[in-house]
Amino acid sequence: MQVMGHKRTWTASLAIAALMLAGAAQAEAPLSLTTGGRVVHTDNGYVFQWPGVYFEGRFKGTAATIHFAPSHDIFNVYLDGLKTQTVLASATPIVELSAPDGDHLLRIERATEDQTTPAHFDGVTVPEAADALPAPAPHTRQMEFIGDSYTVGYGNSSPKTGCTREEVWASTDTSQAFGPLTAQHYHADYQINAISGRGIVRNYNGSAGDPVPVAWPYVLFDKQTKYNDPDWKPQLIVIGLGTNDFTTPLHPGEKWPTRDALHADYEATYVKFVQDLRARNPQASFILMATDQVDGEIQSEAKKVMATLQSKGMRRIAFLPMNNLSFGGCDSHPTIHDDKTLSDELMAYIDAHPEIWQGK
Repeated sequence: MQVMGHKRTWTASLAIAALMLAGAAQAEAPLSLTTGGRVVHTDNGYVFQWPGVYFEGRFKGTAATIHFAPSHDIFNVYLDGLKTQTVLASATPIVELSAPDGDHLLRIERATEDQTTPAHFDGVTVPEAADALPAPAPHTRQMEFIGDSYTVGYGNSSPKTGCTREEVWASTDTSQAFGPLTAQHYHADYQINAISGRGIVRNYNGSAGDPVPVAWPYVLFDKQTKYNDPDWKPQLIVIGLGTNDFTTPLHPGEKWPTRDALHADYEATYVKFVQDLRARNPQASFILMATDQVDGEIQSEAKKVMATLQSKGMRRIAFLPMNNLSFGGCDSHPTIHDDKTLSDELMAYIDAHPEIWQGK
């Protein structure tokens, strides 16, 4: 097993080789792909669980075949920068692409989120070995986005706030969330290390599950393999956590007897989380983000975290408010328009601080 973080080259799996030997794709050859996000490479293909994972490959000629493993995942397929289709993997496990003769760039982006089951992808084949071009090189710019459902893009394409679970799933498009929009503007590789409903120390309404700082060190949510990619060195880490910690009242039996106790735990845990991230990524600048919900409580707490970090000598850290959002998506989440607003605000900050890209 190999664990990869940002864009890495990987050739076809044994799963595709087996298809070829079985005659399902006569004379087909595997396409070398680069991956974005946290991906496990096994003999049976690609395995991943964090949202926002993507794959890129280059081929020449007129055809390529995408091999999706049956799953309840939605993928967006792009050819030469243009979206060609949206695919439900369980309904369309094999996608045959046709293109004008020439050299082409293929990109496949995972749109959906699934906290319960890892997703699988089998890869891409082309008619002949000569049709497979070298995979795209990784970008020098790297950005990491850590957060909750707002970072995931939960229900962001929905035209309404009242959604069933199926409608949430169908209207979530991480590729249209503010993180990928921002990264794509700068031609940067990115990771979306976010989990809907999770917080720094407390999940939505006190629900069970690992808070994000507990889950973050691992490649998959089973916590069996720690993430370790020496080539992943983001120049910017954007964190948006606190909504789930504070938007619901404390309940009897939770570990915090008072709101003040919750504040203290949140602040201490958040500070340590950022310190650990900085130790791992000394080149990175940090932006902490928070909405003005709960009468400003979330922003107040995030600002306290930043102030504490600065008092301890941390430089290259800023706070960016997430204000003036419509929250018109599923369950009153940000919409794609809101994501565009947040992305524009992030880009304005980054453009005003070009030293970010030099790790200064």
